[in-house]
Amino acid sequence: MMDLLCDRDRSHLLVVDIQEKLAVAMDEAERAQVYRNAGRLAQAAGILNIPVTVTEQYPQGIGHTAHAVLEQAPQAARVLDKTTFSCCGAPGIMDALKSARRPQVILCGMEAHVCVLQTALGLTQEGFQVFVVEDGVCSRNPRNRDNALARMAQAGVTVTNAESVMFEWLGECTHPRFKDLLKLIR
Repeated sequence: MMDLLCDRDRSHLLVVDIQEKLAVAMDEAERAQVYRNAGRLAQAAGILNIPVTVTEQYPQGIGHTAHAVLEQAPQAARVLDKTTFSCCGAPGIMDALKSARRPQVILCGMEAHVCVLQTALGLTQEGFQVFVVEDGVCSRNPRNRDNALARMAQAGVTVTNAESVMFEWLGECTHPRFKDLLKLIR
């Protein structure tokens, strides 16, 4: 049986292709929201010792992860490149996810209807429980983003948001790191 909530001891954060050259094609407000929420999730994951993997789609052509996001990731975060749209087609990424032995994957990134969608569906087929952060994904066309979120939900992916994930990771206000995460949420 799958958990209905994100569990910090069972989660792995996967930040998909939030790269400078790709990001400039996004709506400015959407891009800022994705940067903010992906960054907050990466910081929260670092505080709670949740593994973080960051992917870069063909970095030779699209560049590297946006500094605004990468600087918030924990030092232990793995940055892995890929040429497949789905992270599931990149052996190094799948090795990182499987070796962490955490059945939940929390997804944020770009573009929702391409790499995020294909990754979410692939991970679901691989047996992972996938949560996509709706305020942590975007596409050049908002309709494509909305369509991707609907497709993922229909396929059994849980559509959530950054604050819900962080509060679920905490579980209770008496968690010793509650105040640290509250600073990220406010």
